[in-house]
Amino acid sequence: METQFQRASNFMELAGNIFERFCTGTLEAQRNFLDHCREAVLEGSGAAAKDLTNPWQFLNSYLTDSFQRSVLFWDTMRRRGDNFIEHERAGEPPVLFYDFEEIEDGRLFKRPVNYALVRIIPPEGMVTDDTLRPYIIVDPRAGHGPGIGGFKAESEIGVALKAGHPVYFVMFFRDPEPGQTLLDVCAAEARFVREVVRRHPRSKKPVIYGNCQGGWAVMLLAASQPDITGPVVINGAPMSYWGGKENQNPMRYSGGLSGGSWGVLLASDLGNGRFDGAHLVQNFETLNPANTFWEKYHHLYANIDTEPDRFLEFEKWWGGYFLMNEQEIRWIVDNLFIGNKLDRGEIKSCMRQALDIRSIKSPIIVFASMGDNITPPQQAFYWIADVYGSTEEIKANGQVIVGLMHKNIGHLGIFVSGMVAKKEHSQIVKVLDHIQTLRPGLYEMEISEKPDGSGGFAYEVAFEEKRLEDLKFGSKYDRRDEMAFEAVAEVSTLNEKAYSLFCRPFIRSAANEQLAEFLRKFHPLRWQRWAFSTAWNPLTWQLPSAALAVRESRVETSPENPFYTMEKAMSGCISAALNYYRDTRDLMSEVLFFQVYGGMIALGVVEPEIYREMERRINPRTLPLVKDALAKMEKGGYPQAVARIEALIGSQSHHFSLLNLEVTDEVMHSGGDLSGLSEEDLRRINSEQEVIVSLEPERALATLPSLLSRPEELQRMKDVLGKVETIFTQRPELEFTGEQLRMLHRIRTILV
Repeated sequence: METQFQRASNFMELAGNIFERFCTGTLEAQRNFLDHCREAVLEGSGAAAKDLTNPWQFLNSYLTDSFQRSVLFWDTMRRRGDNFIEHERAGEPPVLFYDFEEIEDGRLFKRPVNYALVRIIPPEGMVTDDTLRPYIIVDPRAGHGPGIGGFKAESEIGVALKAGHPVYFVMFFRDPEPGQTLLDVCAAEARFVREVVRRHPRSKKPVIYGNCQGGWAVMLLAASQPDITGPVVINGAPMSYWGGKENQNPMRYSGGLSGGSWGVLLASDLGNGRFDGAHLVQNFETLNPANTFWEKYHHLYANIDTEPDRFLEFEKWWGGYFLMNEQEIRWIVDNLFIGNKLDRGEIKSCMRQALDIRSIKSPIIVFASMGDNITPPQQAFYWIADVYGSTEEIKANGQVIVGLMHKNIGHLGIFVSGMVAKKEHSQIVKVLDHIQTLRPGLYEMEISEKPDGSGGFAYEVAFEEKRLEDLKFGSKYDRRDEMAFEAVAEVSTLNEKAYSLFCRPFIRSAANEQLAEFLRKFHPLRWQRWAFSTAWNPLTWQLPSAALAVRESRVETSPENPFYTMEKAMSGCISAALNYYRDTRDLMSEVLFFQVYGGMIALGVVEPEIYREMERRINPRTLPLVKDALAKMEKGGYPQAVARIEALIGSQSHHFSLLNLEVTDEVMHSGGDLSGLSEEDLRRINSEQEVIVSLEPERALATLPSLLSRPEELQRMKDVLGKVETIFTQRPELEFTGEQLRMLHRIRTILV
């Protein structure tokens, strides 16, 4: 346990590092601003110097084009406003590309919730197989409405349908049911999963796909109902909310800088008991002011002939704001955003039982991106190290955890990018057909492009086995900066009590539904949309006819027009200025956060509990699961022998392809019928044998013959191993290493 002097010393060191990074970050922000402005100006001035031989001709062409683009731009903004009003009047249905039919409506449950289960109807010509594992897509309820999981043809829903899987979607309605809580929602989602299981009795357990906040929702579901859920895929899902990297993830400081959860209570009181999701969306928009206030609009203006449909399609979802009950948003903020209780096992289910993520037995795929500043990789992956004490504990629990990392895509791109759907999500679907055969452990999934022989390319998937210590991202076992967030939790509790005692009674007495509706109507994100609609703004009434006339006589200027290049230069300078503001704002926020809350830790105002030394981690041999597996080393039969041989051969290489996995599984299972074993039985057997091989490899090899005591099973295994050696020596693309070949020879020798 750290002494107060040690804490003070550590945080003084941290404060010094933070201030040093502030100074270097400020200089870097200035350099970036000047460099971007210089590049933009040089590009524009170079074109002007080269082409300004007849300036009046260029100016006339540019002014004509600019005027026409302006008319089309404002007509697009009018269409956005009209779409916004029409979407609201329709009840803000899901923005799905695919048709669907409703299966269950949560509003009719005994504990009603504003959720529903729908079945995605495959497009004409696309056939699904009801015997294949069904997919259930869960979108986030983080201010917007549902739909990003099937926003376009190339999407999570699209790739699953293309692979022939039945697909279901968990949607939600704009208004929450009175009194509904997040635990009620979790119970309703469990009922949805049971219904999908009932509808597909001949298929394996369904895959649960969770996007962003839908990710932690499906993890809660899988932890509370591990017997009904199949593999879990969480995309850009924040699980460890305090995680992040200095100078890169400013959103994690917002709760502390606002004083905690009291602001949520205030917003809910002003909303007459309901929290407006537009507040959450506004938080996202403030992260990138350059894009929010300038870049997305200039991109529309600059590409007005091709961009409006895409812009309007996205804005229909981005501008659909949903509501939450106070109990729901308060639970999220207290337990996740500020409390960070999910990976600590401090969250209780609707049965009042503590939810332990280790209860999840199905494989978990975690998809994150280095370019995501809303859910950085630290928040997506740190929960693994917080939940499990060692790699051996992951193996002993029979858990398969696969991490997939994109290098640069942003948060929304993880869900809506067509390129990500074609590559990452399509390969995830492919992997899930075989992921049950992975040995328990922690893996990194790698996707590479290979020529397909016809001038194109195909994707190849490989796995790299990792240890828990590899989850560092620069500060895995030195996460001292997270101590300050414990102080935020303490301050939040005090501020919440002060608000409830001194302010809340007066605000509640003045609040009513009329005031709440007025505040929602005039929220900046809503106002900027309906204010440019035909229904509210007479100035827009002539825009449709003007836009039609412009399209009929459209004259585009040349991209080489020097005035057009000067426009792009000006746009670049404006973006650079807004980025400079963002960078300096984020740096100042970080320094202020650690000055306030870091000092509380240093002075001993709050006792930190998060920091745990590696030496305090549990010895895996003391775990009951490990003790039981080692005690049964010489007990078992043919299935145990297959699992042990796969573990012995697999332990000789930490890198293998999906093709290698498929062929090995097919050959090893060809000698004996293992189809009678359930997924749970296979998981348990693989877990036990993986632990035995990991901790006692030589004894595991020596005791292997005791698992094949029957002569016919021994002969069957010899035949199978002969096939394995033949296949892997004749097919070099399977990447069978020399170490694996030598282990195979040792196994065959000991079985003679």
